[in-house]
Amino acid sequence: MRHLMSPLDFSVEELDKLFDLANDIEKHPDKYAHACDRKKLATCFYEPSTRTRLSFESAMLNLGGSVIGFSDANSSSAAKGESVSDTIRVISCFADICAMRHPKEGAPMVAAGKSSIPVINAGDGGHQHPTQTLTDLLTIRSLKGRLNNFTIGLCGDLKFGRTVHSLINALVRYDKVTFVFISPEELRIPDYIIDMLKEKGISYKEVIKLEDVMPELDLLYMTRVQKERFFNEEDYVRLKDFYILRKDKMDLAKPDMLVLHPLPRVNEISVEVDDDPRAVYFKQVQYGVYVRMALILTLLGIEV
Repeated sequence: MRHLMSPLDFSVEELDKLFDLANDIEKHPDKYAHACDRKKLATCFYEPSTRTRLSFESAMLNLGGSVIGFSDANSSSAAKGESVSDTIRVISCFADICAMRHPKEGAPMVAAGKSSIPVINAGDGGHQHPTQTLTDLLTIRSLKGRLNNFTIGLCGDLKFGRTVHSLINALVRYDKVTFVFISPEELRIPDYIIDMLKEKGISYKEVIKLEDVMPELDLLYMTRVQKERFFNEEDYVRLKDFYILRKDKMDLAKPDMLVLHPLPRVNEISVEVDDDPRAVYFKQVQYGVYVRMALILTLLGIEV
């Protein structure tokens, strides 16, 4: 039995197989419509989520399976003090696979250690969000045709953004990926990531102004400044509008550059950019369903 706690749990070769499966699901959805008949997915979400929870549920329903679970800790026995370990033991009696989101880092790992069914980490605090990283990688590979030989700009909250950290750690396994980190000084990329890039000899640079680097980017990964990660309201207000991607900045970019965003968006991408064919963040959401379908099939060992 296998779990998914980190995007690095899969080798590059295993990811290629996973993405090939996701692309086949995209092209031939009917072929997979009953792959999970009589199988149940439990979505155990201890904190709010829209895209991730509904994406997992859509994925399982698209495979012909069914979904049980809870969308808030207060609607589960956690409100009575039940531990994650006990909850997953109970869930294992009801379901065949579990997707868990938890505000505490490492909670899904604790669950996996006690579970008799595969557990997928659907986000644990500011730590990991592996299925978002798989979604990002599939989007890039599907629309660019490769996961190597490009320059990617990561813009916004690079200090607290778990999606940014996970994506960087995944992309360093591919050849000729150059990183451009675009952030205010207060939200710059953590030192441990810079140290890792230096150790591996991977090309990167840090800048403050987005417009200075737009012409050289093949991909731009925008992020929101996360209010929930700030201790000081004044700092949040000062930084939340630091980067807003508008049409005039898009005019500086390559004609085939792609804009990604893990969502939710607040105001860091103007709605006027939505109609630009290079804006692919809503396509990214759809790819999230395909990759979660492929992941469910893989962890359950189901071949179609």
